[in-house]
Amino acid sequence: MATMQIQPSEPVPMLVEMVKAAPKPKKKLIRRLASDYSQKLRQGVQVAFVLLNIAIGVQFYRFVRFYENGGIGPAPSRPAGAEGYLPIAGLMNLKATLLTRQIPRLHPAGMFLIVTFLTISFVCRKTFCSWLCPVGTLSEYLWKLGRKLFRRSLLVPRKLDIGLRGLKYLLLAFFLWAVYSMSPRDIHAFLESPYGLIADVKMLNFFRFLGETGLIVIGVLMLLSVAIQNFWCRYLCPYGALMGLASLFSPLHITRNPESCIDCAKCARACPSHLPVDQLISIKSAECTSCLECVAVCPAEKTLFLAAPKKKIVPAWAVAAGIAVIFFGTVGYAKLTGRWNSNISSEVYQYLIPHADQATHPMPGHE
Repeated sequence: MATMQIQPSEPVPMLVEMVKAAPKPKKKLIRRLASDYSQKLRQGVQVAFVLLNIAIGVQFYRFVRFYENGGIGPAPSRPAGAEGYLPIAGLMNLKATLLTRQIPRLHPAGMFLIVTFLTISFVCRKTFCSWLCPVGTLSEYLWKLGRKLFRRSLLVPRKLDIGLRGLKYLLLAFFLWAVYSMSPRDIHAFLESPYGLIADVKMLNFFRFLGETGLIVIGVLMLLSVAIQNFWCRYLCPYGALMGLASLFSPLHITRNPESCIDCAKCARACPSHLPVDQLISIKSAECTSCLECVAVCPAEKTLFLAAPKKKIVPAWAVAAGIAVIFFGTVGYAKLTGRWNSNISSEVYQYLIPHADQATHPMPGHE
């Protein structure tokens, strides 16, 4: 008589779903005893950098007005730090320097600053955006204002959010392509043109003499930044996109210890970049700015932290120290070696600045 073999039946699909949906056992909270100071430290760095930028702006305005008024008497010194607002010129000079192995004599500070911020993004992740950038600081305080006024920020639907985030990378790709397509000779011709010589003055005048269209665009961006967290930074800033790409190679990452995590999801709710911090072991996204807001709200001891290789905890003070060492070290090197200031004579400024509106963007390939 043949023996019948009974095959074990497959689990009922509904039962499988019930097991998956069953609540996880609640973990015991080992509460963090030490108070978090990361946000106060970060806000202090933000304020210091905003004040530095205001001082540079005021000094640069005085410099420009001196020549607009005839340039009689001793000229105010030109703050080379204003070239930080010329990232395209900085990229041009960086390419020319790599190819020719010669530091440019025009707008070198812009190149040193972009190298500084890229280095900071590599070493300390995308901290430029959340610790240093004045636009990032303004954007952060605008959405926090909106949350106080309306008790919430608007959430962009996921699919639309992903598409909009791609805009900043498209803008970055366009600017990188424009720089890539220029030879060192083209770059030299551009920077030696009247427009290139006073590109910083042209940038200042753009904001000084904003037209109706410019005011409307800036007003709309500010309103959107009040309603949506970091609207400009998240969707439109190509500079932030560049820093994000550099941060992908950083040895530092926000790291979560799942054994001690109590799954409260406070970290995910606090993340300005809307990253699922509570579901990941390590945050490696280019959107992470290392603002440490997720770390600040985590109630569990040694559960969420910025980590170096081998899960060594990196405290907030070390991040601030790293930023300071890289920033002042690079700028200090450029100043001490005489490579910080543009080599432009007072006579050139005296002629070009009063006629800045007549300096037009040169066509590629034309000197």
